[in-house]
Amino acid sequence: MEERVKKEIEYYDKEAEKPSHAEAALAVGEIVDFEGFRPLSLASFGYSYELLKTVCKDKMILDWGCGNGVHTVPIVAMGAKKVVGIDLSEKLLDMARTKSTVAGLDGKTQFLKMDCEKTDFLKNEFDVIFDGGTFSSIDIKKAFPELARILKPDGVLIGIETFGHNPLANFNRSRNVKSGKRTAWAAAHIFNNEGIELARRYFSKVKIKYFHLFSWLLIPLINRPWGKKLFDFVEIFDRQFLKISFLKKYAFKVVFEFSQPKNNG
Repeated sequence: MEERVKKEIEYYDKEAEKPSHAEAALAVGEIVDFEGFRPLSLASFGYSYELLKTVCKDKMILDWGCGNGVHTVPIVAMGAKKVVGIDLSEKLLDMARTKSTVAGLDGKTQFLKMDCEKTDFLKNEFDVIFDGGTFSSIDIKKAFPELARILKPDGVLIGIETFGHNPLANFNRSRNVKSGKRTAWAAAHIFNNEGIELARRYFSKVKIKYFHLFSWLLIPLINRPWGKKLFDFVEIFDRQFLKISFLKKYAFKVVFEFSQPKNNG
């Protein structure tokens, strides 16, 4: 196993041991990620869920880089036939299994310790693949051909990723590396325009939607009584500014749809 992979696993295993993260991860009645953040407070995550709802009914879904299963249970609720979650952190996978059991969904979910860059799945195995922000933790040059291999010819890869062109956000990430809040690999491999062009080599259809030009600065305040209202107000301006082409690269999040994998002809 490569050293970069070991460091990513160590980072997430340590995060999983923090009591606050464990408590948030096991919250079944709401969608909370491993850091206690509520993803659906952001329009970007809400949009990705709306896309999923249109394609999940009675389908085989892969929750790629599932972590603590924050997205797995909601995807099952969208009518999926089965959702398989994979990750390399056994501690996060244990949380995901517990979350699924408490929700009464063991028959609809399966969690496997597996490398996202090289899976054990058959070709064309999944109707839908969901990426909830895994790209920065892996090598996308290895991951994209694998994702195209295991996706059905008429399937779709839907995902949400942090975008890597905003200089202020990048400066903040460098500070997070120094404080141990992010690994050096992840900070240096945030998804960007180069990654979008790489995706075009493996998928014939690539759709991108951009979010949070300025509003991301208010995310630390979003749980305060007035925070969400202020965040939503700034989002109104963000939506207008992000209609301007040259500003799109400075968005904080992107939601994408990759379809028609080229390895399937």
